[in-house]
Amino acid sequence: MQDIQTLLQLYGGWLVFFNVLVEQAGLPIPAYPMLIAAGAAAQSVGGWLAVWLLASLACLLADSAWYLAGQRYGGRLLGLACKVSLSQDSCIRQTQKLYLRVGVRSLLVCKFLPGAGALSTIMAGLTGTPYRRFLAYDLAGSLIWAASGLLAGALFKDLVNDLLDLLDRYGAYGLLLIAAALALYVVVRGLRRWVLVRSLRSVPRLSVDELLQWQADGRTPVVIDVRAGLADATPRIPGALILDTEAQLADLDLDPAQGRIVIYCACPNEISAARLAARLRAAGYRHIWALRGGYEAWERAAHSAAAHPDAAPARRGA
Repeated sequence: MQDIQTLLQLYGGWLVFFNVLVEQAGLPIPAYPMLIAAGAAAQSVGGWLAVWLLASLACLLADSAWYLAGQRYGGRLLGLACKVSLSQDSCIRQTQKLYLRVGVRSLLVCKFLPGAGALSTIMAGLTGTPYRRFLAYDLAGSLIWAASGLLAGALFKDLVNDLLDLLDRYGAYGLLLIAAALALYVVVRGLRRWVLVRSLRSVPRLSVDELLQWQADGRTPVVIDVRAGLADATPRIPGALILDTEAQLADLDLDPAQGRIVIYCACPNEISAARLAARLRAAGYRHIWALRGGYEAWERAAHSAAAHPDAAPARRGA
């Protein structure tokens, strides 16, 4: 136990700092266990405070970078962040819903929600939250989150030390056990993701070019937007209906036997759109597609069409 505890006592603050910085940067490397271990290893109030402030500083640095990037790159950055997340299918939708419902106050709790930390700070920049207001709430949320981990370590010091003792007793094998547990966590989450994606492959995809061609031919489908928490002023495909993915299907005033339905979202692999499409197909709707690339693909096509108004959409069979 002496080696691990000595390492935490001498460098615990910086170990926590870099671990938190990496996690808040969006990588799936949890920092909370390190916070708990550092809280248990702290020998004085001063040492505990130093770790607390360094962890909070790491949060502020990473979150400020996400905030500024969110201001500049907006929705595209949300998609990029979710590609790193282990919960790609729901992270954008749930984070948007949380932030648009409670606003900047979500920063007080977002770090306790897997995958929501970086995305909430991106939303703060994307929605134009003033930086001073963002900084105040983000600092408060960072202090609360870091203190909870350190406090848990202090309260369960004996148990944590016993675990550290066990790991130290087995030396390299203990470190391998930690690495194996982390790898298993990533593999299980990745496997769940892979199973979900495969289960939704049966939902056909429609390209933006095909949708534009349909509209040009007068075959206008019903377009449904399932991005979470949209305000009336939020840009969307013209004429699109707004529907939550968990909404009752009875809310759709459509005849299952007639018309085409195209659903789009803003998440990798069109997961949210495909999940609603699968529910509709199970309810008897047959002519349903998820829009490949989601709203971002439509936005790129719209900008391209505006820049080249004489260009016609390519004809492709649906």
